[in-house]
Amino acid sequence: MVDRRLLEDKTRLLAEYIADLEEQQHLSLAQLRDNKLLRRYVERTLHLAVEACLGIGSHLIADLRLREPEDYKDIMVVLTENGILPKEKLEQYKKMAQFRNVIVHDYARVDPEILIGILKKNLGDLTLFAQTIQNKYLPQ
Repeated sequence: MVDRRLLEDKTRLLAEYIADLEEQQHLSLAQLRDNKLLRRYVERTLHLAVEACLGIGSHLIADLRLREPEDYKDIMVVLTENGILPKEKLEQYKKMAQFRNVIVHDYARVDPEILIGILKKNLGDLTLFAQTIQNKYLPQ
């Protein structure tokens, strides 16, 4: 059985992180390069959003008693294998998990170009993740 309250809390946080990132979509690459605090804010908020997705995924996998994932990328594979996430987005979700590893383990090399690319082109993946979970497990 899925822990509805936990999913509600985590999806609410994810929605907050996405909204915070959407407020920064107007930024330019130069602004991110030149403003260390702003760059760190975007980086950390992206990190929190990805961690929320991975946390939601891990809880669903445990609650639904699905196969145990081997690593963070595999969380997304397990969710896709079980029809929770759309198959056509699997590569994007695996990249999300890889990005988490870069931020956590290789944080000194996070390129502002990567951040701006995610900010401008990939927030929809986070939104789709949140909407998918909301629609499947937290319908109104």
